[in-house]
Amino acid sequence: MSLPLVRLLQLVSPALPVGAYTYSQGLEWAVESGLARTEAQVGEWLADVLAASLACYELPLLHQQIDAWRSGNDARVVELNTLFIASRETAELRAETLQMGYSLVRLLVDLPAFRDLPGWAARLQALVATAGGETAFPAIWSAAAAAWQIDPPDALSGYAWAWLENAVMAAVKAVPLGQAAGQRLLAGLAEQVPAHVAHAMTLPQPCWSNFQPGLALASARHETQYSRLFRS
Repeated sequence: MSLPLVRLLQLVSPALPVGAYTYSQGLEWAVESGLARTEAQVGEWLADVLAASLACYELPLLHQQIDAWRSGNDARVVELNTLFIASRETAELRAETLQMGYSLVRLLVDLPAFRDLPGWAARLQALVATAGGETAFPAIWSAAAAAWQIDPPDALSGYAWAWLENAVMAAVKAVPLGQAAGQRLLAGLAEQVPAHVAHAMTLPQPCWSNFQPGLALASARHETQYSRLFRS
């Protein structure tokens, strides 16, 4: 097993201390409202988010950020970081990506495997300073992927898998679903990831889109939901 693959497994692990498990991105409200109360309904909800949001916006942006880090184009990283933060349509989605980005920065600058690579910690801290401390999770995650020489297709696949695993585990807790149902959802939805990654890697920026009003409404309504397990 190659070291970049091992590093990728570390980046996508649920043990990565960035707080991803505390967020559902509006799914908790969808469960509460009756839109996603069965295994099939959860599968439809997550498949739609994966196709219309991650594959058409977050993954192509992540790909561009990895390329920018690798090529030394830090100004492009800053530009894409600003663009991603602006794309978060609710207070909770914005707070989520900033909190996770902040946590990952703290981890990486204290992690010898990243900190000791020549120049990388300084570049990361320069991004934080330029962005006024507001760094989105994809900007920081992509820095680790680039520094650890993870191939972009593998990086995007891992990122999508980590999102999917967290979303399914949120559904398992919120619906609730059994563990077997969670694994069926993961297995089925994971089959869609390779095609989404291939699409994301060739999608030009003018075609990027995260237009998903249902997701935005779910996230906004979650802000005032009476009983909550998750922060988004």
